[in-house]
Amino acid sequence: MSFDFSTPYSSTRLPLFARNIVSTSHPLAAQAGLRMMLKGGNAVDAAIAAAAAITLTEPVSCGLGSDAFCILWDGQKLHGLNASGPAPQAWTPEYFHNKYGKDAVNPPKRGWDSVTVPGAVSAWAAMSERFGKLPFADLMEPAIEIAERGYLMPVVVQQKWAAATPLLQSLPGFAESFLPWGRAPNVGELFQFKAAARGLRAIAETKGRAFYEGEIAQALVRFSDQHGGAMTLQDLAQYRPEWVEPIAQNYRGYTLHEIPPNGQGIAALIALGILENFDLASMKVDGIDSQHLQIEAMKLAFADVYRYVADPRHMEVTPAQMLDPAYLKSRAKLIDMKKAQDFKAGNPVKGGTIYLTAADENGMMVSFIQSNYMGFGSGVVEPTYGISLQNRGFGFSTDPQNLNPANLVAPGKRPFQTIIPAFLTQNGQPVMSYGVMGGNMQPQGHMQTLVRMLDYGQNPQAACDAPRWRYNEGMSINVEANLDRHTVQGLNDLGHELEVINDSYQDFGAGQFIWRMGDPKVQGYLAASDPRRDGQAVGF
Repeated sequence: MSFDFSTPYSSTRLPLFARNIVSTSHPLAAQAGLRMMLKGGNAVDAAIAAAAAITLTEPVSCGLGSDAFCILWDGQKLHGLNASGPAPQAWTPEYFHNKYGKDAVNPPKRGWDSVTVPGAVSAWAAMSERFGKLPFADLMEPAIEIAERGYLMPVVVQQKWAAATPLLQSLPGFAESFLPWGRAPNVGELFQFKAAARGLRAIAETKGRAFYEGEIAQALVRFSDQHGGAMTLQDLAQYRPEWVEPIAQNYRGYTLHEIPPNGQGIAALIALGILENFDLASMKVDGIDSQHLQIEAMKLAFADVYRYVADPRHMEVTPAQMLDPAYLKSRAKLIDMKKAQDFKAGNPVKGGTIYLTAADENGMMVSFIQSNYMGFGSGVVEPTYGISLQNRGFGFSTDPQNLNPANLVAPGKRPFQTIIPAFLTQNGQPVMSYGVMGGNMQPQGHMQTLVRMLDYGQNPQAACDAPRWRYNEGMSINVEANLDRHTVQGLNDLGHELEVINDSYQDFGAGQFIWRMGDPKVQGYLAASDPRRDGQAVGF
């Protein structure tokens, strides 16, 4: 690929070139990963260290009680890891209806009854055991140091911290852990999280087992019992992450890989499979036709994803059926270039997050994502070990008449997940590890940035900097304030209901990208980090 290295969009970032790279949404996390490489570790070691560190430096997005997914190239082969946790054994529709009334169509958004079994720590342990070089305890050292000594509060994280405080300050453990002065930290103020240091030490000493079988598990269950939760020691002890085969879609001579359901990565593959039927490169990159076509393809993709995607053991259709080229071609024919539409699900049956990526000079590349889902997740924080817990249970339905009955809550079932890492190959060889954070923005960001690179030749940093849109539902679209005004007006004229948004963090996600430039020992990699966060790409 020959990229254009001009800077067409306003940004404070330039591409980074190096043979060993870590790119994350916080500089201290990126540097934690780089420390492991300088110590003799590989990209997996770097990714784990960065993931542990960022639970401290960006707790508005993730914590020790997050879920996680990974796609990694080990130098020879692509591997996928699903470390999303299942529902506690007590969870049934009746459990929620008895507690919250018959009209409850989902588990609650916050509190203990939004918490499924957390998977992130299990992902770190599984990745380290199978692919890491350094001792697992070494990987926790930077995070423990950050938790003990503290760090100065960055701008973007502080804004989200302050915004979440009124919503979450009354939830169990939140104020004790995240409001040390009875308020959110100010920009430049030192934040320490010594409870999390205690938790990280226990995780380090036991290779994660303390979280699921030992002292942390016991503390989590005690805290759950005290505040009306249903989590048990058995729920935690029985959990295992799952190595999976990534699913894929060819596009413009490349292949995009995503984690299979229960995640929404298939939405990006569906959208690209639809766009493969159009000549996007003949359209102006930020023009009306190109943006309209991408929006409509994404709407078609989400119509099917929201109807069918769930725990794969319960889905009515298979990913292969949803990605069938003939089916996607038939869906492409529904797009009208002269008007926006509100699409419904088709019939493919025949007769919220932090993202980070790392790559090393031996060719290993890691695409990794972990998340508490909504800002600070459930809002519940176990105070002894600093375990900030996700709220993935909100992704379940408690209504059998829901659009997607396969996502009905049940014991041991995984909910619909939004977090997705991505990986690009060409002719079976690695090209790029990347991801874009932010709820249902993630597959949209995967598609939009990839189209910019593969159809228009924009380099990864430019594709990252470029204005984005976000499809919500129906005809509703959010667009960034720097999208061309003529294009905004043109999309409105086609019937899209556009709202211009100034808060890029909240609505448009943030990406990290590592593109392989050739032999890693010689040419190395190109990395990009999104200006919408406090992040950084670092390397040597």
